[in-house]
Parts: sequence; structure tokens; C-alpha cells
Amino acid sequence: MLDALLATIPSPDQGVWHLGPLPIRAYALCIIAGIIVAIWWGERRWVARGGIKGEVTDIAVWAVPFGLVGGRLYHVITDNQKYFGPGKDPLAALEIWNGGLGIWGAIALGAVGAWIGCRRRGIPLPAMADALAPGIVVAQAIGRLGNYFNQELYGGDTTLPWGLEIYRRVTPEGREDALAGVAIDHTPIQVVHPTFLYELLWNVGVALLIVWADRKFRLGHGRVFALYVAGYTAGRFWIELMRTDEATLVFGTRVNVFVSAIVFFGAVAYFVIARSRGDREDVAALRRTDATSESPLPESSTSSLRPLTDETTTDDTTTDETTEAAEEVPAADVAEKDKKGSPESVKPE
Repeated sequence: MLDALLATIPSPDQGVWHLGPLPIRAYALCIIAGIIVAIWWGERRWVARGGIKGEVTDIAVWAVPFGLVGGRLYHVITDNQKYFGPGKDPLAALEIWNGGLGIWGAIALGAVGAWIGCRRRGIPLPAMADALAPGIVVAQAIGRLGNYFNQELYGGDTTLPWGLEIYRRVTPEGREDALAGVAIDHTPIQVVHPTFLYELLWNVGVALLIVWADRKFRLGHGRVFALYVAGYTAGRFWIELMRTDEATLVFGTRVNVFVSAIVFFGAVAYFVIARSRGDREDVAALRRTDATSESPLPESSTSSLRPLTDETTTDDTTTDETTEAAEEVPAADVAEKDKKGSPESVKPE
């Protein structure tokens, strides 16, 4: 019986439920859950590194919308054949709830949003990125559960005991739809490599790795984030080679294989170069330094100087007047003495 249970992994019957006219999509719920976890964990790490509670949420207000837009743009650009061309619906490119977020675009444009938020708050972006890195990769792992409910992003056929069963799903109208439909029975039409599961487990491993390395070596200046990027892309490289879903090809190879390799080497280079910047930065000390260098002289200090200036001026004036008087008095005495000593002032006896 145990062998039967381990023979394959069943897929969910559906990925969408309806609350009246409102569709509840498992993919969207997984994305939202991942964002919440990333913010929560990032907030804890940021405070532990000397940041102020609430700042990660402030940054997320900028980073999350930018990231969603960037992820969707990357997906649409690299998988444009799904939305443009004969018989395609370009407006479907806006239907983000049906899946399709490219992590490369999400990280790239999300970083722009984070940079804007950090700049407004006076926070160094590399320090913030280091605090967020483990939460981001765990959020990606949670997001992969959405692919499980959508029956997407899997590999080729397999007989391994963890093979994933793919079911035929149909809508109430009888139309076959892998995303919005419901499985009509549990007879698999295919048993495949669950590459989304491989990536999920890999991402959890990357999170554990960077947390350990951060504590062991006190990484800073963006090196935790660089280690996350390098670790993720190393796994994405071989997992991408296993996937069989439709994708844009470059020289006969999936485009994300090349992107993974390029980003990996870039992350490793940054990790090595940033080592010269020294130990982990003290966020609280940076904040105090910025506040000291940018804050104007307190009003109390300037106001305390004004009476001193006035008194000094008054003293100088008084000194000048005293000096002039001192100079005038001897002159009068000399004149008086001259008058007394003159022949006209002597009385004859």
C-alpha cells in the first residue's frame, strides 16, 4: 500500500473556486501569501540589523507593485507567442490571475521600486536587500504552489515515485481548460516531473543557506542578496532544462537558461567584489551619520549666539567711547596746567 501511495503525486482537481460571481484563484492566494511572508520576515531581519520597525512595509508599498508589473512584462515579452499573432488575444496579456510572472522582471523592476522607497526614507538599498533576501526566496517557493494548482511548469514524462499526475479539466460548459476547469476523473493523462516542486525545495534550501552564511560571516553591503541570486539561478539553470512547457528558444535552448547563467556570474562577481567593503554595515550608525551631516544647526544654538554678538558690539562701542574720553581728559588737564603756569596767571606780590 505504501508503494501505491508513493507511486505518483496527484494534482488538485481544480485551481479556481467561486464565491458567487467572485473567482478565488489558488495562484493569486499563493502569491499574496508569499508577499506577506517576505514582508514579515524581512521586517524582523531589518529590525535585528538596526532598522526601524515599519520601514520594510513602507518599502514594500513601492517594491511590490513594481515587481508585479515587472514580472508580468518579462513573461509577456519572453512568451509573446501566447498573446500575439493569428488567433491570439492581446488583452489576455493583462490577465495576471491566470499565471505568468517572470522572476527576472519581478526582481529587476521590484528593485527599482525598492530603490525609490529607500531613497525617500534615507536607507541604503544594499542593506535593505540583505534583510529581505531570505524572505524573497521563500516567497518564490510559496508562489510555486500556485503552479501546482494550475497544473503548469512541469517536466517530461517520468516513472519516478514522485511523478506528478496531470488530469483533464473541463469547465461547466464542457470546454477543456487546465486553469479554470475541474478534473472530470482522476485518470491521469500524463505523469511528469514536478519541476515546480524541485524549484520549491531548491528555494527553501537557498533560504537556509543564506541565513546560515549571514550569521556565520556577518555578510553585508548587498552580499546576502547576491548569494541569494547566485543560489537561485544555479538551481533555475538545471530545472529550466527539464521543463517541457512552451517557451521562447534561443539557439534551440530556452531563453531562461541563458538568463540564469548570465545573472549567476553577475551575482558571483558582485559577491566577491563587495567583500572589499568590509564587515556588515551598522544601519543605526549610518542613520545617525546621515542625520548629523544633513541636519541644520539647532535654532537654540543660533539664537544663543545673537545676544553674544550684540553684547560684543556694545562692549566694543563702550570701549571706544572710554578710550576717546581717556584721550580727551589728559588734553584738558594739560591746557589747564598751561593756563596756570602762564605769566598772566601770576599775581605780583
